[in-house]
Amino acid sequence: MHRTAARERTYEDLERIFAGVDAPFAFVDLDAMWSNADEMLRRAQGTPIRVASKSVRCRSLLDEVLDQGARAGAGEGFQGLMTFTLPESLWLHEHGFHDLLLAYPTADRAALAVLRRIEDDGAPILMVDSVEHLDLIEDAAGGGPRPIRVCIEVDLSWWPLGGRVKIGVKRSPIRTPAQAQALAREIARRPGLELAALMGYEAHIAGLGDRPLPKASLRSGHRPLLARRPLQEPVIRFMKRRSAAEIAERRAAVVAAVREVAPVPIVNGGGTGSIHTTTREDAVTEITAGSGFYAPALFDRYSSFELTPAAMFAMPVVRRPSPSVATLLGGGYPASGPAGRDRLPAPHLPRGLRVDPLEGAGEVQTPVLGAAAASLRVGANVYLRHAKAGELCERFNSLYLVSGGEIADQVPTYRGEGRAEL
Repeated sequence: MHRTAARERTYEDLERIFAGVDAPFAFVDLDAMWSNADEMLRRAQGTPIRVASKSVRCRSLLDEVLDQGARAGAGEGFQGLMTFTLPESLWLHEHGFHDLLLAYPTADRAALAVLRRIEDDGAPILMVDSVEHLDLIEDAAGGGPRPIRVCIEVDLSWWPLGGRVKIGVKRSPIRTPAQAQALAREIARRPGLELAALMGYEAHIAGLGDRPLPKASLRSGHRPLLARRPLQEPVIRFMKRRSAAEIAERRAAVVAAVREVAPVPIVNGGGTGSIHTTTREDAVTEITAGSGFYAPALFDRYSSFELTPAAMFAMPVVRRPSPSVATLLGGGYPASGPAGRDRLPAPHLPRGLRVDPLEGAGEVQTPVLGAAAASLRVGANVYLRHAKAGELCERFNSLYLVSGGEIADQVPTYRGEGRAEL
């Protein structure tokens, strides 16, 4: 792609673009999104990027991104999707998506029965990390026209202090080359299954910011724990360096051990926050990323790369309880994860606003404070950023697409197409 970095739009830009649209609404700035996509490809250095569908949750945009990948050619660019539920995977398959890796194990027997009947090569690859998963899949989906392809997930958490401390998320119990090889042998002996991939997500590297936010961001109301404890910054960076080195060595050993059992063409790793470290590993054949397209507020906390905010939502001012307060309609869209202020939506434009700490972001109203509040009148818009990426789409039926300073299209989100996965 190699586009120039997109200029971040001003409040006046957005008010002009959306002058004829009544809030609430959500939008994606395509110029910023493609600039972010180019930044991710630059860090990937030629390693293909599998797109995380849960971070986009808009079929039209997933199509657009993969079309860009197809034009880039085999072995580079954006190729394939990492999905998050089996019903979503089957729905996408029905709509022409055929390179699907399901990121999480499924216990959906009805969906597994549907999977059993798929005859083409594009059937989703299922995630497994135990013999229990294999038994469930065979019980619900065995006896189909072809073996069901599965992927072993490996735990990539860091275990310092001789394994007495775990730093990472609670996912797979498979950690060592021997454990991975044992599960691979179990898969190989079952004729209804085929081992197609290995996956490991270094969440404590990809999903953890390592710098305090600048004062401008703090004034906007985005006050994560890290911003209050700046001494954590060097500790987090040290942890990331040490863990990345350990992961590279262990993942290579896991891949070698599993390939003694089966060829396993796909070795998936990474996330938007760790593209630049995961791509250094020779064993990795592809990297998953998705949040980087939208550049949600939590990604302001990374020191190794910079993204341009691309996805936002607008809320109208409906009250002025005092000269220094403007109250917005709705806006209570907290992100998943440990509860805290960094999971609340962050007022972005106009600059100089913050969420009222006594009320937070509410179901039907969100008061905002700060210097800019005094200038807002009833009917004006405030543009906010969600803390995470695709979760924003669970709140809106459609996204306006902005390009070249104007509205280029309006497309449905998953929710707008009647999808509610989780």
